[in-house]
Amino acid sequence: MQDQTIDVRSGEELNLDKLSAYLKEQIPGFTAITEIRQFPGGFSNLTYLLRTNLGAWVLRRPPRGAKIKSAHDMAREFRVLEKIQRIYGRIPAPIHLCEDQELLGYTFYVMERVEGIILRNKPPQDLDLSPPRMRVISEATIDNLALLHQINIDSTGLSELGKPEGYVGRQVSGWTKRYHNAQTDDIAVIEELADWMVKNQPEDGYPGLIHNDYKYDNLVLDQNEPARILAVLDWEMATVGDTRMDLGTSLAYWSEAQEAKVMQMAAGNLTWLPGNLTRMEVVERYQQTTGHQLDNILFYYVYGAFKIAVIIQQIYARWKQGHSKDPRFSELIHAVHYFGNLARLAIEKDRISRLL
Repeated sequence: MQDQTIDVRSGEELNLDKLSAYLKEQIPGFTAITEIRQFPGGFSNLTYLLRTNLGAWVLRRPPRGAKIKSAHDMAREFRVLEKIQRIYGRIPAPIHLCEDQELLGYTFYVMERVEGIILRNKPPQDLDLSPPRMRVISEATIDNLALLHQINIDSTGLSELGKPEGYVGRQVSGWTKRYHNAQTDDIAVIEELADWMVKNQPEDGYPGLIHNDYKYDNLVLDQNEPARILAVLDWEMATVGDTRMDLGTSLAYWSEAQEAKVMQMAAGNLTWLPGNLTRMEVVERYQQTTGHQLDNILFYYVYGAFKIAVIIQQIYARWKQGHSKDPRFSELIHAVHYFGNLARLAIEKDRISRLL
């Protein structure tokens, strides 16, 4: 029931000889890589499984053609893992960072592989995802996000990761700029959402640790008890700021049943399966756990949907420029429209659930 790997995709190979020789010099006891496989999930950084004499490791590197340094900064992600490991613990242990880009052509790092289940679009056939099971998984997922958001960033030193003051405004302007930098098509709804967010932007509040990509396929679950979260993955965009913005992103990924019928990417997040909390139930449970006031949840949901649309646009732009041959990327422009239209529906209906 563990996350499945594939043969390394063409154009995304690792230089086995160089990598092995380097790791032999850097890591005591390491002698050889016996196999390299690739994790097929995800649309951003590339992730590989390394089988070594010291056990199974995971290597993370940026995608080809990536020019968005803040979103693919492997050194920063490694150092974030080092900081969080001492405070939170539910992460893969970082092993080694290589910033010598002369070696493989990019910065990369190696971490431990946490054995467990990852809920991707095609869950294992022998895994119980009945409504009662999905209920407790969805509740545990939100409770864990609430736990992350309640970590004291000052006493733990995590405040060094960013600047909470002015976070909301920086995110709105920043993601709007990233969209225009990656724009390939004229999509009116995206421009409308950018204007709406500026006009409806709330004040900052609830500063805390932000994961920025918190969803089912970034969680490793216990094979014996899937409601138990063993690790949170993909900390590449982690920072500190208004934690309601982080909740908004998770809500935008949190697809509901009707949405999964019309958009393949929405169906990929198994929150639509019977038994899961709805988006409004997510908000209610999160609010009860944290005590945070979420009266303006519409703004944070719209922001989350806008941000996801921009991320997808960036990936699509890299594919269109020829930097990736991954066939999944060719249809992503439809997902940009989808998330934009879903956010507009939320504004029109003044709610974040039952939009379709």
